[in-house]
Amino acid sequence: MELGFMEMVVIALAIVLFFGPDKLPQIARDLGSGVRKMRGAMEDIKTEIMKEADNPVSEIKKEIEKVKEAAKEYNPVADINKELQEIKKSVELTDASSKPSLKPSEDEQYEGPVSR
Repeated sequence: MELGFMEMVVIALAIVLFFGPDKLPQIARDLGSGVRKMRGAMEDIKTEIMKEADNPVSEIKKEIEKVKEAAKEYNPVADINKELQEIKKSVELTDASSKPSLKPSEDEQYEGPVSR
């Protein structure tokens, strides 16, 4: 909203007519003081909004960095290799301890070849 020279002259004449020339300096001081207070309030609101808007963003950035660090430490290939080694060891232990090899003559459950 822009005020031209003629509009400002009309406003000044209206103020002089309504309030009189003796009150004009007081009105100008009050108007200037009001404008300064409004600008100060606007700056305060602006800084509060910036603080509030900045905090969630910085918290999100921190969480992203934590996830990145955790992703660097995570190595699925190493985990899979470790599990495979454990499975191999358990299979080897199971094979070695499952059955002792018996001769057919020593095994009571061996029935031998069946002929019909």
